[in-house]
Amino acid sequence: MPVYQLTEYPVFPTPDLAEEDGLLAVGGDLSPERLILAYKMGIFPWYSEGSPILWWSPDPRLILLPDELNVSRSLRQFIKKNLYTVTMDRAFEEVITSCARVHREKDGGTWITREMIDAYIELHRLGFAHSVETWFEDELVGGLYGVSLGGAFFGESMFTRMSNASKVAFVALVEQLKRWGFLMIDCQVTTEHLIRFGAKEIPRKEFLKLLRKALKMPTRRGPWNLEQK
Repeated sequence: MPVYQLTEYPVFPTPDLAEEDGLLAVGGDLSPERLILAYKMGIFPWYSEGSPILWWSPDPRLILLPDELNVSRSLRQFIKKNLYTVTMDRAFEEVITSCARVHREKDGGTWITREMIDAYIELHRLGFAHSVETWFEDELVGGLYGVSLGGAFFGESMFTRMSNASKVAFVALVEQLKRWGFLMIDCQVTTEHLIRFGAKEIPRKEFLKLLRKALKMPTRRGPWNLEQK
């Protein structure tokens, strides 16, 4: 199948037209309008520094149902020590720039370009993008960020600078989303790390059906706080 070249108008081809590897389209921009439409259609941007914007809709898709979160005994014991303080939406810009920095240090590059950082900071300002922060003695040592629409949370990236810091943030997020009645966390790309937490691959068709159901729920626009009812 062809890879579609996007125009200046915020429209996408249907996800079932994606290539075998999930690549659907190239080009366009990262305006809030286009990003929100993409997430609603089960599409997300992912590209390297220096390349055009690439849009993806993988098949299968990795998701985590909040009720199926699996936390190892050792991690549960670690969380009970209360070594870290966990917050939400307290330091979004610091979290996303830390994610970019850690990936660049580890891999020599990152898909979290300056353009992506600016776009998601704007989504955060509009109340659609959220962060979870892990603090140790007032120092940010881990966290994650993503986008929320309806009853779906689309995870983007996480980072850690101390043992289990990102894992603690992830568990806090999933347990909070469960309290709020969210239907799913979109993990996008399959990793063993997320599978150990209970994530599973499902066909794109099934993912899109679940996403449509989730989008019927009201969007909980930010800022978020832990323990909100």
